Amino acid sequence: MRINPPLVALAMGAFGIGVTEFAPMGMLPGIAADLGVSIPAAGLLVSAYALGVLLGAPLMTLTTGRIPRRYLLIGLMAIFTLGNLMSALATDYYSLLVARVVTSLNHGAFFGVGSIVAASVVAPEKRAGAVAAMFMGLTLATIGGVPLAAWFGELFGWRSAFWGITGLGVVAMAALWFALPNVPAPKSIGVLAEIQVLGRGPVLGALALTVVGSGAMFTVFTYIAPILSSETHASTTFITAMLVLFGVGLTLGNMWGGKAADRSIDRTLIVSLSVLILVLLAFTVLMRWPLPAAVAILIWGIASFALVPPLQMRVMEAAKDAPNLASAVNIGAFNLGNAIGAALGGAVINAGLGYPAISLAGAAMAGLGLLMVLAFAWRSRVVAAAAV
Repeated sequence: MRINPPLVALAMGAFGIGVTEFAPMGMLPGIAADLGVSIPAAGLLVSAYALGVLLGAPLMTLTTGRIPRRYLLIGLMAIFTLGNLMSALATDYYSLLVARVVTSLNHGAFFGVGSIVAASVVAPEKRAGAVAAMFMGLTLATIGGVPLAAWFGELFGWRSAFWGITGLGVVAMAALWFALPNVPAPKSIGVLAEIQVLGRGPVLGALALTVVGSGAMFTVFTYIAPILSSETHASTTFITAMLVLFGVGLTLGNMWGGKAADRSIDRTLIVSLSVLILVLLAFTVLMRWPLPAAVAILIWGIASFALVPPLQMRVMEAAKDAPNLASAVNIGAFNLGNAIGAALGGAVINAGLGYPAISLAGAAMAGLGLLMVLAFAWRSRVVAAAAV
């Protein structure tokens, strides 16, 4: 795809959001030690952010429907910048928890509205690819931004990472200001009508699938730093390298998922979930050795983010007459999956089942997602046959 300034600006915003979303996962031990809480308690910072996205996505989308898209996206990045500033200034666990929720409020609406804008600036047959291009910023954040934040956190304290992310927010706001066209606010079909669209069976099914698919990834990824430290006996340098490698996998998966979803959404989901199940099962054993663990982490990253473009497109197509709210709520569904995954992984730790059991739990979530895709595909064929 040729360089498209609006897509580049949206990807920059996604980059900043990706860094702030994933950075705590690489800094959990440091945050927990500094604030005097347990690793599972620090993991709740991930869950709090995710639940904030879930609540903020419909709230921000429904209350900002009349604002031109350019100004709305810039305003959402302003909320992002404020939340990260609050995180940098947090003095205790609860103030950091509040700051994470504030930061999260922009997330769902930014990606939801951004997906619609991205799809509108390319040809119809390239819409999934355009959405993937915006999400490329999110995946690139895991390659460069998140490991850099973890490194800064290790050397200068975790608050320094949030100061850096605050600066990223300012840069992203400037990029959106100069690159985005003056896209008018879409004609609204009414708040009640938009909410009613979310009640349709295909839309609910697509949202549920997003929750499960995202949960499969974050059950394990939330605790990647303590897993590698405990099971692989990895150094901080190795853990940082694995975060970079995972980000490379996410980027490759996002690129393939966008192209493949333009051909077949269901086939892309089936292949991705099948690979995710296999690699998480293998990771229960391979996490003991550095090189096999690295290979598994790369494949895991590819399979995880290959899910994102087809899941986003599935919801947008199921809610064509109210795509803004549905698209934003789907981002909330991703983060509900994040919260469920983080909580599930923490429950496994608290139950004393060991870190390998976390990977088993993630594989089980991916298996549930695969069953859902197959069931939805079967139902679609039955409905299509009955209509003939």
